[in-house]
Amino acid sequence: MAEEALVNEIRSIDAQWGQVCNQLKMEFGETAFDSWLKPLSVGEFDNGVMNICAPTAFMKNWVVTHYSDRINKIWEQHNPNIKKVNFIIQTGFSDRRSTDTSLLKKISSTPTPQNIYGCNINSSSFGLVAGSILANDSNKNANASTPLNPNYTFENFVIGKTNEFAYAAARKVAESKNVSFNPLFLYSSVGLGKTHLMHSIIWHIKKNDPTRNVIYLTAEQFVYKFVKALRYKDTAAFKEQFRSVDVLMVDDFQFMGNKGTTQEEFFHTFSSLVEEGKQVIISADKSPTDLEGIEERLKSRLVGGLVVDIMPTDFDLRMGILKKKAEVLGIDLPQKVAEFLAQKITSNVRELEGSLKRVAAHSQLLSGKEITLDMTQDVLKDMLRSIDRKTTIDEIQKKVAEHFNISVKELQSSRRARTVARPRQVAMYLAKQLTSRSLPEIGRKFDRDHTTVMHAVRKVEELIIEDQSLAENIEILRRTLEN
Repeated sequence: MAEEALVNEIRSIDAQWGQVCNQLKMEFGETAFDSWLKPLSVGEFDNGVMNICAPTAFMKNWVVTHYSDRINKIWEQHNPNIKKVNFIIQTGFSDRRSTDTSLLKKISSTPTPQNIYGCNINSSSFGLVAGSILANDSNKNANASTPLNPNYTFENFVIGKTNEFAYAAARKVAESKNVSFNPLFLYSSVGLGKTHLMHSIIWHIKKNDPTRNVIYLTAEQFVYKFVKALRYKDTAAFKEQFRSVDVLMVDDFQFMGNKGTTQEEFFHTFSSLVEEGKQVIISADKSPTDLEGIEERLKSRLVGGLVVDIMPTDFDLRMGILKKKAEVLGIDLPQKVAEFLAQKITSNVRELEGSLKRVAAHSQLLSGKEITLDMTQDVLKDMLRSIDRKTTIDEIQKKVAEHFNISVKELQSSRRARTVARPRQVAMYLAKQLTSRSLPEIGRKFDRDHTTVMHAVRKVEELIIEDQSLAENIEILRRTLEN
């Protein structure tokens, strides 16, 4: 009965999201809707909080800035139980836009399998993706695993100096029948290939040794499943499911932070698998020692395996990625355009690929118009404008201090009073959004470490959704700094 109620709730939410989308399309027009709102999809709904998933950080930030208020209000009209709408980035996300043109079918061809409380709702693709790759697993383990992106294979992974060690380690784990190192821990900033390598390992294992039992999921999903098991007093089945696998893979492990009871369960699951010679593979956005809210004994176990840092891409790697993606899409990408994109979009492979898709789609929609440098600059002008900003952290500190009527020295001080702490968090958030400086560099400007900056960014991202006044203040500051 509980499962049936859960399924009914998901169907109801999907129907409501369809109504919300129809209203958004009417209000903002078809062009804006197709560009920014149609790629979104519903995610987990829990305790009055509805997650809406976006494919890239850039799209998420744009939607939060321009559409979040209206989306919140429309959702509340359709479902009073929704008290807050939260926007998140979904790894392995695929664009669900529909078109008859062959190029756009390639651009959005990644299936989006149905996953209970996951971020994809196209149930028709489930049998093609998760069903085929987990065909030899038990049903309960197939249900535990997150759907995979069929494009994320070793063959499609572009290797360069900054990621060759991570590729070699992932390949070694996938090909080895015996555990070489446990766990394999991959970490990097967003969009540098962690999830691609995770999916590649699974595809390789299932192709070459389909009898091996694999579960792959995100840390958030592990937390959700364990909490659900506690709620329904079914922890024995949970333990059996996760401790009977040959390979356990957990993505985005940083979200396990401060989840005390779940960490306890994961620690024992991890220990049990390692003792039995089973493989554990984990990815996160930082090294085990820098993970916030993770117990020391768990950190100690995580660093006991092989920890691999995927470094930011260099120019040659970005050029290789663009050429590979253009080949897959079947488009003619001029060398000058490729060089321009590789020079401009340096921080995130996902945004680099997304920019190429936008340019390719624009070309196809205009009846095969040739891709030129001028057209590329025009299509990506919003993204390029944000990249070309010359705002400095010093300027941000000055403007934020003036806006909140405090001094820059107070902003940099150790004072924790709310009147100072909140403006400080806002300044750190804007520094992350409007400059290319790293978290440690931003932290030094505030006499803080990078974890404090990270916490400030997350806190402000949460507050701008629920605090309209703060969101308006930040938007005013953003416009002031950008002009």
